[in-house]
Amino acid sequence: MLRPRVTPCLLVQNKGLVKTVQFGDSKYVGDPLNAVRIFNEKEVDELIVLDIDATAHGREPNYELVRNLASECRMPLCYGGGITSVEHVQKLVSLGVEKVALSAAALDTPELITDIAQQVGSQSVVVVIDVKKKGLLGKYTIYTHNGARKSASSLSDFVREIEERGAGEVVVNSIDRDGMMDGYDTNLVAKIRQLTSLPITILGGAGSLADISGLYRKFGILGAAVGSLFVFKGVYKAVLINYPNRQEKLKLFTDAGETGEMQ
Repeated sequence: MLRPRVTPCLLVQNKGLVKTVQFGDSKYVGDPLNAVRIFNEKEVDELIVLDIDATAHGREPNYELVRNLASECRMPLCYGGGITSVEHVQKLVSLGVEKVALSAAALDTPELITDIAQQVGSQSVVVVIDVKKKGLLGKYTIYTHNGARKSASSLSDFVREIEERGAGEVVVNSIDRDGMMDGYDTNLVAKIRQLTSLPITILGGAGSLADISGLYRKFGILGAAVGSLFVFKGVYKAVLINYPNRQEKLKLFTDAGETGEMQ
């Protein structure tokens, strides 16, 4: 049975942990291995790690980094960045990665979703969709390569296709809300809800625990992925790795009407 998930999302650039604002203005915030150790202690549900330079620079996943992360990680680990083949996925899984995240490769070679799902199971295949809201009518446009490359694929068609191809989960990332900490784009969430029955994780915009609770209250069971809120603290955004404790997280779900056993 699906349960709500609160998932830190770590961005890696040049082997360091960074945080971006609308996919730009990256700020170094520390050592990703240290962040993993802290999140271990805080008993997070799951961890997403995205190497934001791998695809943009045309290189494979950093297997040494993945090996180090996976050896430290005591929660399910989802890794994305530079994955373009089944062989990449097999190596990542052998290193301890439980889920692989595809973005540009899923758009360029959608049959890769099926190939990977057949090898490691649909539950291990996550497709990350980075979108910007465009125009007066609020059309959502897909971008890849750190927001530098606009896709010709429509959001509706692509979401339906990844489900048909065998993906197990979709992560929808609002470029407009990235690092802004002013709340999730609920119109985007509603649109994705209408398009797919896949488990959905929403990324981009969380500025408080109330934003996360509000997401569950409005949309029910899904995943809330969080970046800035879990690496910054206070109005001056001092770097401090944090995560709600068990009681705080329970309150998030009960306030939103979730009464089942937590993950």
